[in-house]
Amino acid sequence: MINKLKLWKKQPQSSNLQERMTLIKEQQIPSHVAIIMDGNGRWAKKRALPRVAGHHEGMKVVRKITKLANELGIQALTLYAFSTENWKRPKLEVDYLMKLPEEFLGSFLPELIEENVKVTMIGEKENLPSHTLKAIEKAMVDTKDNTGLVLNFALNYGSRAEMVSAMKQVMIDCEAGVLDVEEITEETFANYLMTKGLGDPDLLIRTSGEIRLSNFMLWQLAYTEFWFTDVLWPDFAEEHFVQAMEDYQNRQRRFGGV
Repeated sequence: MINKLKLWKKQPQSSNLQERMTLIKEQQIPSHVAIIMDGNGRWAKKRALPRVAGHHEGMKVVRKITKLANELGIQALTLYAFSTENWKRPKLEVDYLMKLPEEFLGSFLPELIEENVKVTMIGEKENLPSHTLKAIEKAMVDTKDNTGLVLNFALNYGSRAEMVSAMKQVMIDCEAGVLDVEEITEETFANYLMTKGLGDPDLLIRTSGEIRLSNFMLWQLAYTEFWFTDVLWPDFAEEHFVQAMEDYQNRQRRFGGV
């Protein structure tokens, strides 16, 4: 049997890319990177393939970018895998998307463990199929003690629903006397969100040429740097990710200051 752990470690990179990565590591690296992985369906359509073929190809890119983010020392990588609105898609496509976490983690979980990657998830678990939830929860349990990159999947996630849920819990705690209304601050509210302890993203990447947030981390992205590309997610390569890091490092983040 082929040792998949060796396959993870032996993927060659161009010397130029390695040099650029070395320079990136010498500067301020974003602690948390979030990605809206868009364009799988269009990638498949351009090749006269079913949409699910694009999702399968996109899964391979997740593996590559996770590895690269870990190598660069990024602390958290949040991937928008399935939104609360995606249930509106054709049943065949939704069923396939619900199988992807099981397929991805079933194949690559040993590598993630070896690379000290910690798997987490944000999103509503209630509506997820049992096999999908089982795969995610197994990965979370098996990697809970890892201290490297946090690979955070946004699955069945919608930011507006997240904020409504957080506000309801705030009201419950206020009524129970656990929280005083006058004590509520931005920091307090952030602790009621699903991303508690993760930190707001420093950089958001969206592929496929779309320039919108699509109900993704609306609170958390308040001061995030945005990086958009026309490249479809299945074609998104290490070079594109490195370019996003370089562009990020050339920006000045003032957070409303001067």
